[in-house]
Amino acid sequence: MTLQEVKNRFDIVGNSPLLNLAIETAMKVSPTEMTVLIQGESGVGKESFSKIIHQLSGRKHGPFIAINCGALPEGTINSELFGHEKGSFTGASEARKGYFETVSGGTIFLDEIGELPADTQARLLRILESGEFIKVGSSKPLHTDVRVVAATNKDLYVQASKGRFREDLFYRLSTVPIRVPALRERGSDIHLLFRKFAMMFSEKYKNEPLSLDPEAIQVLQNCKWEGNVRQLKNIVEQMSVLETNREISADVMRKYLPQENYLPVTTSGASHSESTMSERDIFYKILFDVKNDLHELKNVVSSMLQGNLSPEMYSPNKSFATNEVSNYPQTGGNFSNNFIRNNTKNETIIHIDETPKEEAKLSLEVQEKEIIRRALLKHKGRRNRAAKELGISERTLYRKIKNYGFEDLEE
Repeated sequence: MTLQEVKNRFDIVGNSPLLNLAIETAMKVSPTEMTVLIQGESGVGKESFSKIIHQLSGRKHGPFIAINCGALPEGTINSELFGHEKGSFTGASEARKGYFETVSGGTIFLDEIGELPADTQARLLRILESGEFIKVGSSKPLHTDVRVVAATNKDLYVQASKGRFREDLFYRLSTVPIRVPALRERGSDIHLLFRKFAMMFSEKYKNEPLSLDPEAIQVLQNCKWEGNVRQLKNIVEQMSVLETNREISADVMRKYLPQENYLPVTTSGASHSESTMSERDIFYKILFDVKNDLHELKNVVSSMLQGNLSPEMYSPNKSFATNEVSNYPQTGGNFSNNFIRNNTKNETIIHIDETPKEEAKLSLEVQEKEIIRRALLKHKGRRNRAAKELGISERTLYRKIKNYGFEDLEE
């Protein structure tokens, strides 16, 4: 089966290279029995890839079930997945088969697997390693033949390093990882999806399909789309019902987009990330300039100290030009730089404090720490977005988060 045939069969729209790579990976791994971990933000369509893997595998005639792990109550999740015996807990009036028993011979899709409790993770690991499981309230091991496809919108590597997810389970699940790109990474695919949804809702509500003028298309492609395909679909449905004019302008499009979710196009054509980088570069330039000024000031003071200054020239509590004290920040050495100028004698005098002070530090590490802290707060702990704004990789940001003790700032 070709790539386009898979897209047609599973109703996937788009030609983004990242999307094509994800589909091709799913096609290659389908005939195997490997465990697959599908990664991507909420709303990108991860379940469609689990269906591709099942339907193109040797288990296509077996059962398939999709389970949202985050929607199962923690108190009953083990019973739902692995079953229970009669009387094993309050309300267990009869024995029950779990999903892993009923789907034997097929595929089970565990969405939001990062939400699994620790004891459930241990049970799942045993199934992946040996195919065995034990019902709640039983001591008899049972066997199941199930292929597991998992999905998550979290970085399980980070979760595992924090102790929130079993590291051995993470490596067992990610035998073959598939990353589904976010909608904002798919460029012109956004307009194609808009047209698809416009036609779908036109048939549903018996009206003319929506169309976009060129400026509206630009607005569409410059949106962050934090809700991804699901958000786009909802907006198209709203407009299909509410808008009388079937050609959507840029102004109308903006009405349906959250203000913070819209990236306006700059006149210079620079992207949002480029603009952010420019502001950061300016900030660093200011820091370097301040550091250079302080270094120059230190050299001036050192040169003056090396001159022939007699002890009687030291006069405390005098200012530069008004004979009042003037306390400038320290720049180094065992003195504070209180500068004195005697107006009458036109002599430059330096007052040296009796108590030594530590050399002031203008460390780029301190500034980096503050910038990272602000980026994490701005994006509410979303490490991928903070890393993108800072212009560094997620792994580099994670290492710095650990070094600076910012784990509490993450979502």
